[in-house]
Amino acid sequence: MRVNEKIRIREVRVIDADGQQLGILPTEEALRRAYDKGMDLVEVSPMARPPVCKIMDFGKFKYQQKKKDHEARKHQTVVDLKEIKFRPKTEEHDIGFKVAHIKRFIEEGYKTKVTLMFRGREMAHMDLGAALLQKVIGMTTEFAKIEQPPRTEGRNMYVILAPKAVQQQ
Repeated sequence: MRVNEKIRIREVRVIDADGQQLGILPTEEALRRAYDKGMDLVEVSPMARPPVCKIMDFGKFKYQQKKKDHEARKHQTVVDLKEIKFRPKTEEHDIGFKVAHIKRFIEEGYKTKVTLMFRGREMAHMDLGAALLQKVIGMTTEFAKIEQPPRTEGRNMYVILAPKAVQQQ
C-alpha cells in the first residue's frame, strides 16, 4: 500500500520485523515506521479486529517462500500408475499373460490399474466382467493389495492394485 493512497482502516495491530508486538497504531504511523526502516507493511491477518500487519521486507519474504516450495517439491515422490486392460471375453491364457505383466509392474514398485472395458451388448453382462475382475484380484493377492476396490465408471470397471508392504524381520 502506498502512503499517499486513501486509507480506509484507521488502526492496525503491528508486529515488528523482529517479531515483537508494537501494539495498535494508526495506519499512517505503522506505514511511516515501515518506511523509516526501509521495509514494507504487510497485512498478515485481515479478518482480525483490528487487522494484524507485520513490518517486513516483502521481496525477501517472497524469495524465501519460493525457495521453501522448491525444497518441498524436491522431496516429493511421484507415484506412477501403470494400466492393464481386459475385455470380458479375454481368454484364460491371455489373463495369465497379463497377470504376469501386473506382477512385474508391482515388483518394480508401480501401482497398477486393472481396467475391464465393455463394448456394446457386453454392458448387459457386467456380472461376467465383475467375476473376471475378481479372478484377476485372486491371482494377484500374493504380491499385491487392493488400494481401491472395484468400481464401475461408464463402460469401464476398474480396480487399483498396489505393492504389498515389505515385512521386516
